[in-house]
Amino acid sequence: MRVVVTRPAHSAERTAVRLKELGHQPVLLPLTRPVHQVASIADALTRSQGAIAVTSAEAIRVIQRLAPTVSSHLSRPLFAVGKATAEEARNAGFADVCHSEASGAELAELISAHRSVLSNAPLLYMAGSPRAPGFEARLTELGIPFHAVECYVMKDEEPEDAKLRSIFLGDGADAVLLYSRHSAERFFALPFLQAHGNSLTGTRFFCLSAAIADAVPDLLRENTKIAANPDEDSLLELLRRR
Repeated sequence: MRVVVTRPAHSAERTAVRLKELGHQPVLLPLTRPVHQVASIADALTRSQGAIAVTSAEAIRVIQRLAPTVSSHLSRPLFAVGKATAEEARNAGFADVCHSEASGAELAELISAHRSVLSNAPLLYMAGSPRAPGFEARLTELGIPFHAVECYVMKDEEPEDAKLRSIFLGDGADAVLLYSRHSAERFFALPFLQAHGNSLTGTRFFCLSAAIADAVPDLLRENTKIAANPDEDSLLELLRRR
């Protein structure tokens, strides 16, 4: 299958390797790119103590840019959403890592169950922008003090019409992988696809969550599937079932 990957380029390249191993043809179409706020995170780490929370592997990549000065913080407990982010954290040198299986709200529940490691200090949340509100909302409901610092901002990428024409009017796309609500909204709002809506009628849309699937236009909803869990393993499992 020809599979369009809408992740930022750095992550999409790793997904492309996995797709090739599964016998698919990846087509990279990054719609956003991360802009790291390294100085903000360096300052936040220096001014804080205790546990850290991340809801994206991109936050770990920002921390890695601080090496070797970040070494003194690697012993701090770190809570992550998903095993992939947790693995990224361990590879970066964090030794005390716990992760939830799915959403930010579930991560908040996990942190609540481990309040003893918070050391009476506000949780440092290394956040991205834009982001879903679930994690912070649930922390507030649970009475867990936290300090959110934006460590990266996702900026929009504007794919050229020539590239879109080659993908969707050339050989066509059998499937599109959608990883975030923002990217899904950007994808369906692309002027080229608005003008050539019929090019998507035979395409399958595999979404990481129900919130992302809600961004798929009604006319294409019957071609949409949602991963059992919000992780790439579950998303790629949809390709196998297809």
